[in-house]
Amino acid sequence: MEERTVKIGFFTDTYFPQISGVATSIKTLKDELEKNGHEVIIFTTSDPNAEDEQGIVRMPSIPFISFKDRRVVVSGMIDAYETAKSHHLDIIHTHTEFGTGWLGKYIAKQLGIPTVHTYHTMYEDYLHYIAHGKLIRPYHVKQASRAFCRNLSGVVCPSERVVEKLRQYQIHAPMAIIPTGVNLRKFATDFSEMPLSIREEHGLTEDNVLLLSLSRLSFEKNIQAIIQGMPIILNAVPTAKLLIVGKGPYLKELQELVSELAIEQAVVFVGEVLNQQVGRYYREVDYFVNASDSESQGLTYIEALASSTKIVAKGNDYLDQLIVDPALGQTFETDDDFAETFISYHHQEVVDQPAVRQEKLYEISSENFAKKIEHFYQDAQSYYQVFIEEEEDERAHLPLRLFKKKE
Repeated sequence: MEERTVKIGFFTDTYFPQISGVATSIKTLKDELEKNGHEVIIFTTSDPNAEDEQGIVRMPSIPFISFKDRRVVVSGMIDAYETAKSHHLDIIHTHTEFGTGWLGKYIAKQLGIPTVHTYHTMYEDYLHYIAHGKLIRPYHVKQASRAFCRNLSGVVCPSERVVEKLRQYQIHAPMAIIPTGVNLRKFATDFSEMPLSIREEHGLTEDNVLLLSLSRLSFEKNIQAIIQGMPIILNAVPTAKLLIVGKGPYLKELQELVSELAIEQAVVFVGEVLNQQVGRYYREVDYFVNASDSESQGLTYIEALASSTKIVAKGNDYLDQLIVDPALGQTFETDDDFAETFISYHHQEVVDQPAVRQEKLYEISSENFAKKIEHFYQDAQSYYQVFIEEEEDERAHLPLRLFKKKE
């Protein structure tokens, strides 16, 4: 694969200017594959805020009923097929299990090329958004996932947690654990020429110990656990300030919780920031904090690591492999452990270990990410060829009457 250009079609329901971990992952992979000489065409939804961009095919869409900032394709599928055909794609990579993903699978079948898929989202963590969890159950997620993953040539899993869940769903497609990489260049940017620092923008001083929460403001992100730990933290670290960056449906509840705990002076709701400004927040705070249970991987963790910012987060299989040294951060087990873990870690004044960080940075780099995906494409193409040959051999041994045209 390294010796020739591979033409890849990405099919996704979400892409920039919509801001999400999935959109960031797709853009990162696209840029790295193109840098390596491959061609990537993205097939995605229209967006009123999107600008025309080469290599992006946008299909007419409408907002999804339960997620107004996400969209569903309603037409343009035939044009998408003709575009895919004219580009002579070698492989299709789907990034959603819904409309655009099914379209990608259909087009791949028509073109006779393999389909691989990245299972980005743990949907069972989001069922409460649809009829308060009363309409769609985990069983339905299992059946839908099994249906979509049938006849795939491979599934990219961002973490071991995803692999375990798909095995529970009895999905048998080839799988590989390939966490999303980070464009390290983006987080090495020098923001010193900005007219104001983050501290100055928000009326904070150098004495303030800054904790950063950066995610969609939704219930499953569990930002409420971070807020609930702040009164304890303030008793031990009076200068602590929590910056909450992001927007989402749970904003009002979080604001009410801050008011109820009477910690308005210690919490700043920043709102959504531009994608190119995200690195600035990571680099200028002291700690990145997170208590989410819903991450399939958690791109924000590696963005914080790439920014040389220490992490204090709820542990999981992925984080246990990421935070391998106190110089990188500290994990905790339960919501109630957050405050005491943070206080203890802060008071340790852990010294950075450049060698440890550099080794981990290569591991999470976008270059390494793309290299692993390229190899996965190779394996998928080989698997697809074997699958086709076996299918043809099986058909050759079936009774001829099965293939006769009915009168």
